[in-house]
Formats: sequence, structure tokens, C-alpha cells
Amino acid sequence: MQHWDILLSNQVNKKAFIDNIINSEAKGELAFFNNKKGILFSDIAIEKFIEKEYQYDIVEASPESHRQLRTFSSGERKKEFLKYCISQKPDFIIFDNPFDHLDQASRVVLAESLKKLTDEIAIIQIVNRVSDVLEFVPNKAQIKDNSFELHPISKTENHFKTLNTAAIPKAIEPHSFHESVLIKMEEVSVSYEERKIIDKISWTIKQGEFWQLIGPNGSGKSTILSLITGDNPKGFGQDLYLFGRKKGSGESVWDIKKQIGIFTTSMTDLFQKGHTLEQMILSGFFDSIGLYNEPTTHQLQIVNQWLDVIEMTHLRKKRFIDLSIGQQRVALIVRAVLKHPPLLILDEPVEGLDDENVDLVIQLINTIKQETNVAILYVSHRIEVGLAPTSVFELLPSETGSIGKIKFQKLVN
Repeated sequence: MQHWDILLSNQVNKKAFIDNIINSEAKGELAFFNNKKGILFSDIAIEKFIEKEYQYDIVEASPESHRQLRTFSSGERKKEFLKYCISQKPDFIIFDNPFDHLDQASRVVLAESLKKLTDEIAIIQIVNRVSDVLEFVPNKAQIKDNSFELHPISKTENHFKTLNTAAIPKAIEPHSFHESVLIKMEEVSVSYEERKIIDKISWTIKQGEFWQLIGPNGSGKSTILSLITGDNPKGFGQDLYLFGRKKGSGESVWDIKKQIGIFTTSMTDLFQKGHTLEQMILSGFFDSIGLYNEPTTHQLQIVNQWLDVIEMTHLRKKRFIDLSIGQQRVALIVRAVLKHPPLLILDEPVEGLDDENVDLVIQLINTIKQETNVAILYVSHRIEVGLAPTSVFELLPSETGSIGKIKFQKLVN
């Protein structure tokens, strides 16, 4: 039995590489898996399975629980889907970034499950980060391009180069909100169908602060974000203050959203047309998906200054969909911060990136922190080397819903 850990650059066509192995077309040392039965374990495979169960109203992945896969939390879904994969009696399982979106405790449990699994089934783990490579897997290789050629893994240190920070452009017009407190929650609780998600959360976010929000899967991080963005109706009637106004005091969701720049990984899917990198960033001035307004000379100037900061001026006329995944993330973060909103929310911005692209995104976040007064709320399970939030807010699950705790906080001048 052979087990492999394969480190992929974001430049590699991962789907084509996985299809090669599943369809018995692998070359070189991986040809060992040709003509053997394989199954794919990935977030996309899980999503497809959830759709299938929902569409046909069946329970297939977890028959003993009589529950469809969509009713489980992220960590539990992975556990149940792994059981399903094993029940199909494959010769090998391909694990595509299995640790993505998992909290630290779930990562440890999954790593132990994979270690036990190697006694009975061959595993091929595909990862983008050196830190996700498993010690107990004997064969390790790196793939850098679409030749799918295997190379030894080179553990290059992150170089954390400094971006061209001197040229960060100012906002075209100053923001209308000038108070120091942006978000204030006083003993806010949220329940769904008698199940309490968060319990008496008190948290204040001020201008210029850099927070990281952490907590295990299912602890309510998405619920907290939906309260802050004004999307969650459960905020009505509670001591929740968004940009100086109590929730439900006559503000519109648009009043709240114009104070917030937001990045989520799902946003990448919205920009799938032929817009250039420059057009895609310019669309941030108009809050549109794509550019349908004629930009002013000043707006063009500002976007070109930002392209200079992120060292992507040479790519300005390249189609956004043809950029690397890391370049797309950086461009979307720039689009979110273009108008210097009081608050910038970054929801798992480095998930699925290789180490080089993680480095690029971290540099941009550090640059925004150092050169602007924008408050940053960074949501991620991972603590990244080189990224230094001034404060950490942790959600701790309990039987009566998650409570919130400030792990540490440095005062911002």
C-alpha cells in the first residue's frame, strides 16, 4: 500500500490532476494507483452529496443517524462523509485540503482518523500549505505546474517582503461616520428553534483596531458576522449598536453596509465574466459586481496607485478570472478597502491558498493596518505567522450557547 502527501502550488490545475488519478491516467510514481478504485474526499464532493440528498430527499451518507449530511456542523459533516467513503470499500481515498475550515481540535481528530485509516486504505492527501503535510505519510512530493511532475518538497521560509506602503491612496471622500465606537454588543443572545447559538455576548469594536475572531466550528462566528453586517433580524430589540445607531432604530441595511468593506472566499465566484483586474477593482466605487459606470480620472488614478502598492500594475488589463487565486484574493481585498470604510471584514481570506499567496495576502492586511485607520475584523481558525492582530475575541461553546471572551487586547492609540 502506498500513501502520499502532495503539496500543490495554486498555479496547478488541481481538478485536472485529481481527475487524472481517479480516471487511471496518472504518470510516474502515481501510476501505481491506475486501475484501482478511488474516491474523492473534498469540500466540493461534500457539497455535491448534500445537494443530492436534498434533491432526492434521501439519507445516504449517515443512514444510522437518519439525518441528512446538511444537518451536521462542518466538522461533523467531514466525519460522517469519511465514514461513507470508507463504506464504499475503495482502494484509495484522495483527500483534497481536508483540514480547511476546521478548528484546531477537529484538525487533531481528523489527523488521528487518517493515521488509523492508513492501515486499511491507501491515502493521497493534496494540500497547499507545508504546515498541513502529515508526518506519518511516507511519500511526499511537490507539484509546481501542469506537467504534474513530482519534485521533492522545498521548505522555503516565508519572505514577508514589504509592499510599497508609501503610496497607499487616501479615500476620495472622507467617511461620514466619525465616532470611535463602530460596533457595540451588550449581552446579545441568538437562538434558533429553542437552540441557543450565542449567549450574552458583549463586544466593542473601535476605529483602527485589528481583531481576530476565533472559535470552534459551530460556535456562532457566522451568526456574529451577520449581526454586525445588519443581515440578522435577531439583532432587533437587543442592545446592538451598529455605527452609532441601535439596531431597529430606523436605519436601513444599506446604511450599515456602506460603512463596511467585506471579503469572503465565495465572492470570487461572483466575478466570473470578462472584466479586467482594473475594472473589477473600480467596481468597488459603485458597489456593483462588474463595472457599468464610467469611472472618473481620479478614481482611475486611485486604482492605479493601489495596483502599484500590490505590485500588480502589469496585470491591470488581464482578465480577473485568468489571475492566480492569490492575486484574485488580493484584488478583492483592495476592492473592499477602496473607499476606506470604517470596518473591513475578512472572512477566512487565506483558506485554500499556497504559502506564497498566503504571504501576499498577509502583507496586504498588514499594510492596510499600518497605513489606514480602517478597523479590521479577521475571521480564521489559523494563527498566521507574520499577521499580528491587536486583539483576539474567542467564542467558547457551552450548553446554553457560546459565550465570548477577549483572549488578549492591546490598546490602540
